[in-house]
Amino acid sequence: MTDVPLVLAEGIVRRDAVRGQTLLQPTTFALQGGDRVAITGPSGSGKSVFLRALALLDPLDAGRVIWHGAPVERAAIPRYRRNVAYIRQRPALLDGSVEDNLRYPFELRTYRSVRFDRARAASLAAQAGRGDDFLDKRASELSGGEAQIAALIRVLQLAPEVLLLDEPTASLDPESSHAIEGLVHAWFDADPARHASIWVSHDPAQATRMSARHLTMRAGVLDETARTEARPEMPPAHQYQQESGQ
Repeated sequence: MTDVPLVLAEGIVRRDAVRGQTLLQPTTFALQGGDRVAITGPSGSGKSVFLRALALLDPLDAGRVIWHGAPVERAAIPRYRRNVAYIRQRPALLDGSVEDNLRYPFELRTYRSVRFDRARAASLAAQAGRGDDFLDKRASELSGGEAQIAALIRVLQLAPEVLLLDEPTASLDPESSHAIEGLVHAWFDADPARHASIWVSHDPAQATRMSARHLTMRAGVLDETARTEARPEMPPAHQYQQESGQ
């Protein structure tokens, strides 16, 4: 008997509400625990549309999303998004410090059962090669890479089951990109049977590093290709910095 997928999209469709154009053709897709998926394809092919639809950030025009075998009803969407987390290309950070941004989710009703753990957040920052002062930095003074690291830590501290990563390293420097990849690898390896990720990337080499299952998107149609090779071992972020002379 096949295990129940973490997330199952059944015939989901997205259309442009103004032009009526179909952005995502009817798509059925199953994400099992332990899956590491990459999606590549031309700009405008529907990769982000699919990811946002799967995250239930945009309304579906047809089909449904099933989570642990049950359709996600409206009342369950906040809990679903807590566990199936969407990471956007350009993170939105609040005014204040990095720690202020990390504390913010715990003010929301969805997370009232848990409390901010500064030691945990600092540990995640250290995994990304950031020093003890990172949580005290002003969000407005962060580089693009640091802002994305802060946004990813903000999600990882909440222990999601699934990460939906929408080109999170686009336009970042190699060191920051490596730190983001390392954080995702560490999160996945902490519970590989129960975690799963989908990484949208324009970089075929990155797609290979971050996945064992490769899909392509063209004109709103999702297509699965042959499995990629197992990912290579990656050095810690601090080692990468040393090797690259940073």
